[in-house]
Amino acid sequence: MSVHTTDSRGGNRGKGIGLGLALASAVAFGGSGVAAKPLIEAGLDPLHVVWLRVTGAALVMLPLAVRHRALVRSRPALLAGFGLLGVAGVQAFYFASISRIPVGVALLVEYLAPALVLGWVRFVQRRPVTRAAALGVVLAVGGLACVVEVWSGLSFDAVGLLLALGAACCQVGYFVLSDQGSDSGADAPDPLGVIAYGLLVGAAVLTVVARPWTMDWSVLGGTGDMNGTPVAAALLLSWIVLIATVVAYVTGVVSVRRLSPQVAGVVACLEAVIATVLAWVLLGEHLSAPQIIGGAVVLAGAFIAQSSAPAHPAPEPVASGGPERELSARSSAP
Repeated sequence: MSVHTTDSRGGNRGKGIGLGLALASAVAFGGSGVAAKPLIEAGLDPLHVVWLRVTGAALVMLPLAVRHRALVRSRPALLAGFGLLGVAGVQAFYFASISRIPVGVALLVEYLAPALVLGWVRFVQRRPVTRAAALGVVLAVGGLACVVEVWSGLSFDAVGLLLALGAACCQVGYFVLSDQGSDSGADAPDPLGVIAYGLLVGAAVLTVVARPWTMDWSVLGGTGDMNGTPVAAALLLSWIVLIATVVAYVTGVVSVRRLSPQVAGVVACLEAVIATVLAWVLLGEHLSAPQIIGGAVVLAGAFIAQSSAPAHPAPEPVASGGPERELSARSSAP
């Protein structure tokens, strides 16, 4: 455990590094959909892309799983839940949704997760929520209505929107499990170990669901189209596994340790912006002015909800208004 000093320069430097790592995590996560969509359009099933992503990352993180093997005995439920919801569920629903709707829209729908978490806290746990958190939820929902253009009868594929909503629901499970894993103080499980085993559990589940032996492996030897530019499929997959999964999770975890989970979570709101810009530039997915404005409102709502979280828990349970990312600075998913 590191020792905190009173040197303001050292503290500011640590925070600066933490902010840089949180931003790197948002960029890495935000690029996953842009790299995955060309593979899906080239002929790979979304579930097969998810399986390749999660299995590849699990193999890379395998040494960490071996190092933290005691977690299998001490926290089996946490590992299973994190693997099923935080890894397999989020990624599968997200990748399936981007095969039908734009990447930016899918991610913005995922940002309904803070609102769903508040619903869980308020109506299931029966705990009060702050006014700022409630305002953030209202803004997020209203902005989402602009993104999907409800006035034109939902201009996007309804199934794609439902799949993106499924990813948001799985993120709720991820946030709840993150909170369960962080309530043990000194006995809290190492986030890197939880991520490593979550990837292993997710890979095992996806192997059964995706049935990779039916995958058209020849696609990986070809190219994917990025707005008219051919890119090697192997390069796209390498980006998804190494950058958009391994680097994204690790930088997210380290940033949370240098910053508060609330600050890291707020920086992670940039993921949707980054994903939308990348999809615009690399995939040619243009959004209308009302959709851009709606997206900004969604992010503002997420920002308000997450930044309203107190630095330390109150003596009595009070909802923070947003998920505290104890395991990573993203989310969705995936």
